[in-house]
Amino acid sequence: MDGIYVFDKKEGYTSRDVVNMVERFLNTKKVGHAGTLDPIATGVLVIAVGTGLKILEFINERDKEYIATVKMGIETNTLDITGNIVKEKENYFIDVDNLKKALESFKGKYEQTVPLYSSVKVGGQRLYKYAREKKEIELPKRLVEIFDIELLDYNHEEFTFKTTVSKGTYIRSLIRDIGDKLEIPCTMKSLRRTRQGSFSLDDANTIEDIEIGKLKEIPLERALNELKIIEVDSYIENKISNGAILENRYNDPRVAFKNKKGDIIAIYEIYDKDKNKIKPTKVFNNKDNIIKN
Repeated sequence: MDGIYVFDKKEGYTSRDVVNMVERFLNTKKVGHAGTLDPIATGVLVIAVGTGLKILEFINERDKEYIATVKMGIETNTLDITGNIVKEKENYFIDVDNLKKALESFKGKYEQTVPLYSSVKVGGQRLYKYAREKKEIELPKRLVEIFDIELLDYNHEEFTFKTTVSKGTYIRSLIRDIGDKLEIPCTMKSLRRTRQGSFSLDDANTIEDIEIGKLKEIPLERALNELKIIEVDSYIENKISNGAILENRYNDPRVAFKNKKGDIIAIYEIYDKDKNKIKPTKVFNNKDNIIKN
């Protein structure tokens, strides 16, 4: 039961809908997801079960790849095609070379304004609740990074691009910002997440797989395959099980340890008070919590 499951989420389902379906199928409440997908969006949704929840934060930190289609000439209050039009422009023209240049200009880090219709909390309340109550609120900004962005298709009314982005990036906001750059209002027509970290659509189950009771599970250790994994002897294993701070001999900001049996027993990262040492962030030191190979 403990593990990672990747789903190809359908349009119209919320991320919570998928979690609820997995909870019922596996008869457990110990289920969570890494990275919300809006109901309009489809694609890779990583679900963690049981001990998998302990490493969900590491999965959520990883980059994400999307394919988005943009409707030109309008901007909506939700920044996607489901919302109400708040900006409109009929007479516009942009040639493909200038469109490519505009997309390229977003590569790198930039400060992005969070969408009003989002689950981000401000003053203890989620932004979408302020929107529903028609209350004005200053929207927070986040430093995000666009690692890659590529134009796939273009016509006068819409264009499609592929992008790889950091955690916390809103594609709806990126599209709004691209529109501002072009001086043409733009809104998201469709969105598909094709990858999160090392998990892709090739790994994905479908909603139908849940319904027929046949799911493929990804072993937990694969979720840590981007970390250096160190095998330790019983002496160090005992120190780790007690949460000991260790000497940093590994030249990595974060490492995982496994015992002689091949079980992952802990995740460590650099100790902020002494860079020559590493401290435990997750310790799996009992029968129920060891990550099994």
